[in-house]
Amino acid sequence: MSNLFSALTLRGVTVRNRIAMSPMCMYSAAEDGRATDFHLAHLAARAVGGVGLVITEATAVEARARISVNDLGLWDDTQIEPLARIVRLCQAQGAAVCIQLGHAGRKAWSPTKGQGPFPTVAPSAVPFDADWTTPRELAVAELDGIIAAYRAASRRAHRAGFDAIEIHAAHGYFLHQFLSPLSNRRTDEYGGSLANRARLLLRVVEAIRAELPEPTPLLVRLSCTDWTDGGVTVDDQVQVARWLKAGGVDLVDCSSGGNTPRLPPVGPGYQVPFAERIRREAGIATMSVGLITAPELAEEIVRNNRADVVALGRELLRNPYWPLQAARALGDDFAWPKPYQRAKPTA
Repeated sequence: MSNLFSALTLRGVTVRNRIAMSPMCMYSAAEDGRATDFHLAHLAARAVGGVGLVITEATAVEARARISVNDLGLWDDTQIEPLARIVRLCQAQGAAVCIQLGHAGRKAWSPTKGQGPFPTVAPSAVPFDADWTTPRELAVAELDGIIAAYRAASRRAHRAGFDAIEIHAAHGYFLHQFLSPLSNRRTDEYGGSLANRARLLLRVVEAIRAELPEPTPLLVRLSCTDWTDGGVTVDDQVQVARWLKAGGVDLVDCSSGGNTPRLPPVGPGYQVPFAERIRREAGIATMSVGLITAPELAEEIVRNNRADVVALGRELLRNPYWPLQAARALGDDFAWPKPYQRAKPTA
């Protein structure tokens, strides 16, 4: 068996292989934040296609926290069942299902550069770019309410049957905004030193971990660098990963960028070194993402312990059945779904 198609156990959940569907916003939710039939078809197709871990798009913990008015939400009990039916179908096809919980902060209403139905909020009154809305700086007393929103959303996610939860602290969204000196100019206990800038993320981790049953894995997505002088560095995130592990996080999903308009230099596997370093130096399982399209590259990453999981995004949009085809390319006899077995190549 190839390493890519070996099982991975995180706490009480065993994932059938090391392939994850990266969270990708589809901008197809109802305006009340509820999942639609599109999400059912979209996510279930990747479970049928052999993905081990299906991760939903960023799902807002507050109505004002959405990236767009058509993003998923989990701030209300009415949003549970539309997600639960997706979870049930994906699990029936053999996939584990993870929800990514997030808050957009100053990048809410991104399609209109922060102009939306709710004012944007952030650690500091610093806009994402020159022509974006300037967010309102949150008072310390307001942060407890946002932490409570994360905790309540995690409770709803558990009721919906999700196998795992991922906290979105990357790509320039709210928790990343606190982590980065580029967006966090605070002088109180949530600003300044790395320990202070990580304080809110660690409090969210503590709140969610306390809400979840012990067997439920908790993941965190980090941007491992801002790709900009004065921003977050991989050195910073190695230390943050150590704190996350101590707080009960089971895997760090290693991405980068998003807190400035600057685009990073990209290429196949360009973010793998971040996952490799955090795995080695923080002693925590990692997931790598970023232009991983070739089965041979995915296999090499896992085989050489550079990451425990590889996440595919656009490649799975192009080809929902990539895992089935990757197994054949790697000489692995991965089981096809029973209704599709007549189409499985025999040679």
